[in-house]
Amino acid sequence: MTRIYITTAIPYVNASPHLGHALEFVQADILARGWRLRGDEVRFLSGTDDNSLKNVLAAEASGLPVGEFVTRRADEFEFLGRLLGLSLDDYIRTSTDPRHRPGVEKLWQRAAASGDLYLRDYEGLYCVGCEQFYKPQELADGRCPEHGTEPEVVSERNWFFRLSRYTTDLLETIESGRLRIEPPARQNEVLGLLRSGLEDISVSRAAERARGWGIPVPGDSDQVIYVWYDALGNYVSALGYGTDDPDYSHWWLESDERVHVIGKGILRFHAVYWPAFLLSAGEPLPTAIFVHDYLTTDGAKISKSAGSYADPAQLVESHGGDSLRWWFAAEVPPIGDVDFTEQRLVDRVNQDLANGFGNLVNRIQTLIEKHRPGVIPTPPADDPLVGRLTDARSSVHRALDRFDIRGAATEVSSLIGAANAYIQQHPPWELASAGEWDEFDRVLGSLHHVAATVAELLGPFVPGVAAKAQAHLQGSGTGVVQPRLQRPA
Repeated sequence: MTRIYITTAIPYVNASPHLGHALEFVQADILARGWRLRGDEVRFLSGTDDNSLKNVLAAEASGLPVGEFVTRRADEFEFLGRLLGLSLDDYIRTSTDPRHRPGVEKLWQRAAASGDLYLRDYEGLYCVGCEQFYKPQELADGRCPEHGTEPEVVSERNWFFRLSRYTTDLLETIESGRLRIEPPARQNEVLGLLRSGLEDISVSRAAERARGWGIPVPGDSDQVIYVWYDALGNYVSALGYGTDDPDYSHWWLESDERVHVIGKGILRFHAVYWPAFLLSAGEPLPTAIFVHDYLTTDGAKISKSAGSYADPAQLVESHGGDSLRWWFAAEVPPIGDVDFTEQRLVDRVNQDLANGFGNLVNRIQTLIEKHRPGVIPTPPADDPLVGRLTDARSSVHRALDRFDIRGAATEVSSLIGAANAYIQQHPPWELASAGEWDEFDRVLGSLHHVAATVAELLGPFVPGVAAKAQAHLQGSGTGVVQPRLQRPA
């Protein structure tokens, strides 16, 4: 049994969650559920990044105190996780969770003990949206390449981290495969960044500019810890790093896999900054970073600040959480942005789940109830359709291990297609009419076994649909009915 610790990035709570957040939550949940299905020991963490300047500015614009604003927005993200049926083991809010500050302070103190922190005056171009300084040559026509906004000139005295010291170590770690980045194109992107050379980075902000919001720098109350140093620390602070909690040993020091699921816009922070912070602190690194691209509407990145927005909670209320989960699984490729429309969602779900799998299950169960009530025929071991199952199961798990969620979903869809082709090639209703009961039982047994296996394999992708199908195939009604959830006030 493999022990796996998997996390999502923790989003800023400066605005309500959008569809891109839902994508990442669901992708990580599919992996966690898939690994549990295989028999692995899994811990799944998500949460919210509360201690950012973006949140402070958004609170000021709303007229609410920062703490109240952050709590309201964080409630929305946690509610979305429940709507999507996430199988979370833990959830952390960095402004209020008592585990977080001791962990971040310990990371800072360990870096200081390694000689990796120093004070210096600095002036640079700062994008509040990214919470990052940019060099002029990194801008696109003078604007942030991620947000399209003009960065502001910031001049202050900050603590800096000796990132340049870790260039060689990071290169060797990634090139050796000890830190795997998927898909390979993203790994090549990081290697290119490292080979071009790293510069030291600012890891604190003036407390005055941060309005006092955030974790103070140990021993320097005029500064707060840079939000990315703070936020990245959640992956270990949630395990009790900085305390005597045994979860840190169990899930970080002793895990076989430590996996982060993130968007491409924050790759540098996770694949360069975070491993360097851990090396400085003398702690083990993540073993894998899985990177997704963006969802778009009309070719533009989904972003509330950019004016392109899709409300995932509203989509769930209209179409169901499993519908949205399946669209993410079946339509979003391992690399490349993909355009979302509500019609594409409806078409994909109708094709695969309603017409493809739903009709198959209903046909099988109707035949059993009519001709073999209370009896499920035994599938023959030599049936070619049944023979596909072992390879299909292995293919699904291999695809999930390389963060090819669409590939895994396609494998399940292919099995559904094969079962529907089989029922047309060997129509059991004709066998029943002809009184060929031995052949009828052989065909129906194969179909039932394959449909039950498909329902099991669908569990990580669409847990509600899978549970209902399993109950239906077992003759126990329509399965579990999930209660309607209410939005936070």
